[in-house]
Amino acid sequence: MESRVILLDLDGTLVERGLPVPGAAHAIMELRRAGHTVRVFTNTDSLGEAALVKQIRRMGIPVALGEVFTPVVAALRVLTLASRVLVLADRAVRAEFPAHGDPIDPTHVIVGDCRQTLSYPVLDAAFRAVRNGAELLALQSGRYFRGADGDHVDTGAIVAALEYATGRPARLLGKPSRDFLRLAAGDAAAGRLWVVGDDRTTDILMANQGGATSVQVRTGKFADQQTADGLAEPTHVIDSIADLPALVEAQAIR
Repeated sequence: MESRVILLDLDGTLVERGLPVPGAAHAIMELRRAGHTVRVFTNTDSLGEAALVKQIRRMGIPVALGEVFTPVVAALRVLTLASRVLVLADRAVRAEFPAHGDPIDPTHVIVGDCRQTLSYPVLDAAFRAVRNGAELLALQSGRYFRGADGDHVDTGAIVAALEYATGRPARLLGKPSRDFLRLAAGDAAAGRLWVVGDDRTTDILMANQGGATSVQVRTGKFADQQTADGLAEPTHVIDSIADLPALVEAQAIR
């Protein structure tokens, strides 16, 4: 059986409302035992890589550094030593960019999860920097996300406000950017690549555009999207991540 590179979404796929989806850890272990490479790729923009890995592992999901890909990781690869960055995000993310801080004359404005620090003066500073020529980098473009206490406005809404106010489009670093897909996929050819997620507007769209096999789970945002028209269609649909090893095995022997 040819090995696959399998990219798993986090929120809504491995984790739902702050708790691991039943069978998630076992599914990852089964896929690895079968010889497949498993990575987590997520639009989580509230933590750096090390902190996120620790958080995921606390939920019993087996991942390590280098196996989790986030828009923060993507941003660090975009920036150069000469980049000066205004980071519109909370402290945990700002701490990932110590070599690039210069809110006075930034070359880039990075927008991430800023629920704890967003204010009108901060938004104004980002607006002025972009109007003065700084590139607007969106860690992700989600409209909302699901937390343990309900739904919350997501980063994409703040990015959209800055795009509207400045008249300048943001460069998207997270899903569904194809650059982000390639970052997580590494050198894997599209024919070996599987993408598994709950969101047809990000996970499934990106997989289809990149020529990968797309698998949608019926957890997370699945139910919310059933009445929407014109969304990307997955290659396969399964009840949850727990069913993925059986699907991969079945496709391998066809």
